[in-house]
Amino acid sequence: MILRLSSNDWQQLLDWAKSAGDAECCGLLRGMDGRVTEVSLTENVAPEPSRNFEINPAALIAVHKDVRAGGTPLLGYFHSHPNGLEEPSTTDVAQATADDRFWLIIAGRTITAWRPAVMEGHVTGFTPVTLVVEG
Repeated sequence: MILRLSSNDWQQLLDWAKSAGDAECCGLLRGMDGRVTEVSLTENVAPEPSRNFEINPAALIAVHKDVRAGGTPLLGYFHSHPNGLEEPSTTDVAQATADDRFWLIIAGRTITAWRPAVMEGHVTGFTPVTLVVEG
C-alpha cells in the first residue's frame, strides 16, 4: 500500500508539529485512492496533550457530515510525537479504531505512514505504509 502526499502538505504537517512544541498536534487527512488532497489541523482535546492526542470530536463530526453531503472522503489522521519516536505508541494502538484509515506520525523532521492491523474487530498494532511525497 502506498499513500501519496504533496510536498506542500508535508511541510505544513512539519510546521504544525514544530509549532505545537511539547504538545502533540493532530488533525485529519482527506482524499481518495491513496492520495491526500487536504490536511486540516484540529484541536487536541486530550487531558494531557504532551502525552497523547484526541481529535476534537466536533471537527470529526463536521467532516463526516461533509462527506455524507458529497465532500472529499476522510482518508485518515495525523499526530505528532514530540518525543521523536516515529512508530505508533502503545497508547496509539489502544486508542485506535478499526476503521482501516491511514495514520501519519510526525516525529522531528520525519513523517511515517501506518494502517491499523485488526484482528476480530480490534486494533492489535500498525502496519507501515510507503509514504510518497510528490511535487
